[in-house]
Amino acid sequence: MPNWLLPENVADVLPSEARKTEELRRALLDNFRRYGYELVAPPMLEYLESLMPVADDDLDLRMFKLVDQLSGRTMGVRADMTTQVARIDAHLLNRSSVTRLCYAGTVLHTRPSGFHTTREPLQIGAELYGHAGLEADIEIQALALASLKLAGLTDVTLDLSHAGILRAIIDGDAVATRQSAELIALLRAKDLPGLQTLAAGFSAPVRDAVMALATLHGGVEVLSRAKERLPARPEIQAALEALDQLARSAATVRLNIDLADLSGYQYESGVVFALYVPGLPNAVARGGRYDQVGEAFGRARPATGFSMDLREIARLLPAALPASAIRAPWGTQPELQALIQSLRAQGEIVIQNLPGHEDDQQEFDCDREIVADQGKFIIQSLR
Repeated sequence: MPNWLLPENVADVLPSEARKTEELRRALLDNFRRYGYELVAPPMLEYLESLMPVADDDLDLRMFKLVDQLSGRTMGVRADMTTQVARIDAHLLNRSSVTRLCYAGTVLHTRPSGFHTTREPLQIGAELYGHAGLEADIEIQALALASLKLAGLTDVTLDLSHAGILRAIIDGDAVATRQSAELIALLRAKDLPGLQTLAAGFSAPVRDAVMALATLHGGVEVLSRAKERLPARPEIQAALEALDQLARSAATVRLNIDLADLSGYQYESGVVFALYVPGLPNAVARGGRYDQVGEAFGRARPATGFSMDLREIARLLPAALPASAIRAPWGTQPELQALIQSLRAQGEIVIQNLPGHEDDQQEFDCDREIVADQGKFIIQSLR
């Protein structure tokens, strides 16, 4: 095997793509800060129980694991940063007020999450802690939509669901609760024959509600149908009302409500959403509420947030144009060096040519150059 061959779904990021991704990362983090979100940087490695404080089969399968040579304990390479940020809020910051945190960093997956996706996503996201009201969910959803708009993606579809509806349906049915992981998988796949077979052992009201849940997808009218077909439990009615308010708050984008869409990690506890754009089968952003995660770190806190893969978003954007630059001759003359330093301090890209390599700037568009003119160095246009 050639020593330069990389594992499947792992790739080098070359200059133009790396620049496009990095510029997007900076723009998004700057925008998060304008909303009041503080940047944190969790470690790549943690003990397994810290990375996965809530039982989650999806996350467990997606995470690389290894043994710590110092302690002998099992460690994980993070596959998602949300629980890490929840740990920081609950255990390290320990604030009683509302806390807004954001992050950006590489995560690793044992398997790709979709077609043509990397196993080394560059995850960026924002999390809001300390407010249980729907206002926090509306803010996070709006920030996710604003982030895609900032990235240049405007033809967006918002997919809404609620993790609490299924929990309320199967609550009290021991068989359904025990088989919840398989039930979620069948609901995600809209596998009606499989659901019918699995639900045969459920109580009749739970079986009927589960089968109805698999068909409740479409526009905002789905919420009216859901009120008619699902059990009239207060938790379900409250969840449907929350979805209605979130749909109203995002009236400017295309909307889809799918009450069987339980994609994502199993730590989610309330409203969940996904954002889709043309040309990509996978969601470009996912978010939702996960109030139970902080409890594992000693302090339960209301929590909601979203994340997305910068590399996947960058792939959808037009190729980055070569950056405007100034070409300078090689030389150590004080006047030349002073001019170059002054231009760089002003934000200009100045490339000093090495002897014999005058036209090697592939990533830059040298539209000006520094030349000697009557004992002085001046800038002249190359157009």
